[in-house]
Amino acid sequence: MAGVSSCMKYSMFFFNFIFWVCGAIILGVSIWIRVNKNAQEELEIDGSLFAGVDVLIAVGSIIMVLGFLGCCGAIKESRCMLLLFFIGLLLILILQVTGGVLGAVYRSQIEASLSLTLQESVKSLQSTAEDTKAIRENFQKFEEMSHCCGLLNGPADWGNNFNVPLGGHKVCECEQKDSSTDLCTYYQGRYIYKRTCGEVITKYLKDHLLIIMGIAFGLAVVEILGLGFSMSLYCQIGRK
Repeated sequence: MAGVSSCMKYSMFFFNFIFWVCGAIILGVSIWIRVNKNAQEELEIDGSLFAGVDVLIAVGSIIMVLGFLGCCGAIKESRCMLLLFFIGLLLILILQVTGGVLGAVYRSQIEASLSLTLQESVKSLQSTAEDTKAIRENFQKFEEMSHCCGLLNGPADWGNNFNVPLGGHKVCECEQKDSSTDLCTYYQGRYIYKRTCGEVITKYLKDHLLIIMGIAFGLAVVEILGLGFSMSLYCQIGRK
């Protein structure tokens, strides 16, 4: 009877150990963000971002479980563990491909959803409630860093808060060194940034779309290799 290839066995173990470590890092950082009050304040996590952190916790847990199954299945030559690893990885690959197809098909709806999200965020900029003050202050910092004003309609997005000082100076205000450049325009007696932050966000997403697609493709290749290794090892153990 043919034996189990030591090279494949330990390659499988090493691959899944790295996989498990990545899952542990994702899970650990996500849990820390979820429970650490200082981290929440620093990153200004609201309800919607908490949902994203919860997704990362789930992803990290799944990766750790799969990594454990792959490691133990390879070292102990357990067909059951290898089969569970294969099924789990195959389901992830199917979901990944399905998500990519749906993203391409419903691209216009996704863009509309992004626009709706930005419109909802405008309400926070126009609000005078104390619980939205942190959001407004952090968005003003984003404006300064990105050289933009408002989300969709420029200064109009700030409503009555446009001339209310935040963090020591008024919103949308150009830095002195930028006031004479094409970045700024003159509005209501002062220089403000010309482009909207919605344009900045949309451009950022489009510019990084190829990177995201590349990462997704690379993950798919790694997942297919993992499927091939696990099934090959599974068959070798069965023939031993």
